[in-house]
Amino acid sequence: MTGVGSSTGLQIVAATANPKKLAEISGIFADVVEGIELLGRPADLGDVDETGATLADNAALKAVAVAEHTGLPAIADDTGLEVDALDGSPGVFSARFAGPEASDEDNVRLLLQRLRETAPGGRTARFRTVICLARPDGSTEFAEGVCEGTILDTPVGEKGFGYDPVFAPTDGDGRTFAQMEPSDKHAISHRGRAMRSAAVRLGDFLAGTPDGK
Repeated sequence: MTGVGSSTGLQIVAATANPKKLAEISGIFADVVEGIELLGRPADLGDVDETGATLADNAALKAVAVAEHTGLPAIADDTGLEVDALDGSPGVFSARFAGPEASDEDNVRLLLQRLRETAPGGRTARFRTVICLARPDGSTEFAEGVCEGTILDTPVGEKGFGYDPVFAPTDGDGRTFAQMEPSDKHAISHRGRAMRSAAVRLGDFLAGTPDGK
C-alpha cells in the first residue's frame, strides 16, 4: 500500500483506518479491478464521525471527507450485521454495538449474550455493505452487497475481523468467515459483492474526474 500521490494513473483513496479492512479491500481490488491504484488513507486526516442514520449515510460521510481532503476520488464503505432475532440490530451500530470504544471481542460477546436464548433455527442474519465512491467535487455513486448466513453460538476461526468468527455464510461450506482464506471469503462476502458491483462503474467514475488520467 502506498501513500497519496505516489503513482501516476488512476488512483482512489480508501477511507478506512482499519488495517484489516484495508487489506481485505486491497485483495478484492486486485481480483476485480485492473489499472487502478488503491491508496492508503492519509495519516493527517482525522476521524470522521459516523453520525448517519443509514449505512449509505455513513459511507458517504467518509468518502466525501477523504475526497475533499486529498483532492482525489475516494472509496468508503459501511457494513452492518442485521440479525433477524434482534429486529435487524446491530445494523448501522455494528462497530460500536457494545459501546463507542468496544473491541471486536466485546461486540461478539454482547451479540452472543443477546442470542443465548435463541434456537439455532432462529439465528439467521446477514451482512450488508454499502460502498460510496466520491469525487472531490462532492458527487457520489453507491453500490451494495449482501451475504446471508447464520450466527453460531461460539466463535470459530482466527482470520478476518469483526463478527467473522460467529458468522457462517449460507453460500459457504459450513465454515465461518474467520476460518476462510481471503480468496474464499472475497468470493461470497458482502464486501466482495459490493466491491465487484462498484468495480463495474469504477473506471468511468475515476476517468470522469479532473484527477483521472
